[in-house]
Amino acid sequence: MEEYLKTEGEFQFIDKGEGPPLILLHGLFGALSNFKEVLDEFSQTHRVMIPMLPLYSMPLITTGVKSLAEYLHRFIQHQGIQKTLLLGNSLGGHVALVYTKMHLEKVSGLILTASSGLYENAFGSSFPRREDKEFIRQKVAVTFYDPKHATDDLVNECFEVVNDRNRVLRILALAKSAIRHNMANDLQHMQTPACLIWGKNDTITPPEVAEEFLTLLPQASLFWIDQCGHAPMMEHPETFNSLLRNWLTQKSL
Repeated sequence: MEEYLKTEGEFQFIDKGEGPPLILLHGLFGALSNFKEVLDEFSQTHRVMIPMLPLYSMPLITTGVKSLAEYLHRFIQHQGIQKTLLLGNSLGGHVALVYTKMHLEKVSGLILTASSGLYENAFGSSFPRREDKEFIRQKVAVTFYDPKHATDDLVNECFEVVNDRNRVLRILALAKSAIRHNMANDLQHMQTPACLIWGKNDTITPPEVAEEFLTLLPQASLFWIDQCGHAPMMEHPETFNSLLRNWLTQKSL
């Protein structure tokens, strides 16, 4: 995916394909590579962009979900985009929701997968045990239904993050911000098509969270993936892409 990475001003992002804009937003421990299969599939019909969210580079005092949504707004303005689809996983979904609250007229549709914004189980009260790589491996494995997806590369990336004090402080600030920015009272005003794709075995944003999103969002559709945890687009990419493709076709998006 590195061949598609661009740098323009404050923005680092992937930009591939032509067509209606589709912006992908990664989670707190996510990376651009989380969306490899989504990028490969949907860049055939859409202009797919994946901005690298500045999770660890914002001033600590302003680190939060709202600041990330403001960053997204600047990115969309920089690209000259009038209207876009937003797809967010975990914290990325929360950023998409806060952005939609602020700029509903700019959003043609929302795709949320394992999104925070209502409720999530945090990384853990004992976080961070920086010296203990096996602890980190167990926490990464919880992300997935099948722990085989907790690869050495993922564990090492996460281990590196939690051994950087500046990053840890920002992770904690983002986690607190996510709790403060509960979206329950805002969702009813989001009159835009919404696609919810959820793992039935997600323990971080459990199935009842998806059901609450379905109840509160006025134009939502919910799709389940069995034997799937908190990152459906990584654990079951073909099923995820098929569900999303069908929904986009149905909604003419």
